[in-house]
Amino acid sequence: MEQIYYCPKCSGELERIASCGTVGYFCNSCRNLVSKSKILTHAEMARGNRSNIVLIGMPGCGKSTIGVVLAKVLGYRFLDSDLLIQERENRRLSEILEKDGPDYFNQIEDQINLSIEANKTVISTGGSAVYGNKAMEHLRKIGFIVYLRLPYDEIEKRLGDLVERGISMKEGQTLKDLFDERAPLYEKHAEIILDTQGLEIRDAVKLIVDNI
Repeated sequence: MEQIYYCPKCSGELERIASCGTVGYFCNSCRNLVSKSKILTHAEMARGNRSNIVLIGMPGCGKSTIGVVLAKVLGYRFLDSDLLIQERENRRLSEILEKDGPDYFNQIEDQINLSIEANKTVISTGGSAVYGNKAMEHLRKIGFIVYLRLPYDEIEKRLGDLVERGISMKEGQTLKDLFDERAPLYEKHAEIILDTQGLEIRDAVKLIVDNI
């Protein structure tokens, strides 16, 4: 059965057209040509035309590792918001935190996440993204939010040097304190929660694809 695609403007079904070796799509409802990068699948329509997938969760839960493979499977782009922060500041996350502290870091992270405009992109957010309510509201408007959940023991096992890794933590705060503080925020903002403990990357990706 041939895949049905939909118009991002009016949600009408698209007709596949080919000319001189080039494939495009035409909407009979609004009479517009739609490029392949803009077309929507049925699953994307069900998400309310939000074509992006936003991954949230603790550092070490696999957002970037799983996100890259997920993007390849879906034919999407991949965006890591931590890298956007480093590009803007021209320094590593650990250097930002060491010099300016977590409050400044969280402020910059909010600005970066609020500025993200993407289409058909898997967006891997930093672990502290959930502190910014306005930024999370924006990400929900443009994408479907998936919480990759792992138990504390597994997170602790995966993480190495917390300072070198660039994790936004208050002075005197332990990793367990951080986990307990953030877990309810991840659950609050998530549209689906997926437990990925013990899963290979390909299995975690399949779990996401089957549930979005």
